[in-house]
Amino acid sequence: MTEYDLISIGAHPDDVEVGTGGVLIALNESGYRTGIVYLTKGEMGTGGTPEIREEEAVNAAKVMGSDIIETFDWGDCRLFDSYERRLELAALIRKFRPKILLAPYPRVGHGKRQSHPDHVAAGQIVINAANYATLKKMPIRGEPHRAPRVFHYFLPPGMAPNFVVDISEHFDRWIEALKCHKSQFLNPEKSRDYIWSLESMARSFGSQCGCRYGQGFYNVEPIKIVDLFDLVK
Repeated sequence: MTEYDLISIGAHPDDVEVGTGGVLIALNESGYRTGIVYLTKGEMGTGGTPEIREEEAVNAAKVMGSDIIETFDWGDCRLFDSYERRLELAALIRKFRPKILLAPYPRVGHGKRQSHPDHVAAGQIVINAANYATLKKMPIRGEPHRAPRVFHYFLPPGMAPNFVVDISEHFDRWIEALKCHKSQFLNPEKSRDYIWSLESMARSFGSQCGCRYGQGFYNVEPIKIVDLFDLVK
């Protein structure tokens, strides 16, 4: 059975690439094993079909060096947290036993850049499934497993990350992975320049921590540091 060092979970095909793709590329190049889970097929996206979006996700995963280990069909724009979905995802967490889970932030924002309801629901499902995966008496396949950390991306407006990962060396490959999602980011029927917007977001995160490009995350618990100089490497 394959175990993964990190699993990144998104509501729709392309969420993982947008919020965590540069990090996955860096980790895979360093020898870590990373997996991807999508909770819906993205069927409500303005561009593409579920089949097209699946093919795009597969191509993007190849660029990043990650494995797509599961795509659930829990309903694009109809995603919600439930007991049954917690159990299904908890079984997957037990099976692949990650040390880190990446998931959208589980609380809603509002305003011009309000949180997509599916992103919020995805975050809620992940944190609850991660809890269930630890409980011995839950009716879940596999041995209990506690993922030591759950880090959140897709932070709502007005919320700053409390750590940023430098992806400057992997920026070009990240853009290549994003461009695999042609139906979403290179669709001539859409007026918005998504690649420019995502590059601007990465530049903004990078500027907050003194690098060219970054991806921002939020951790709800203090992180133990053994060597204080790890924070200035």
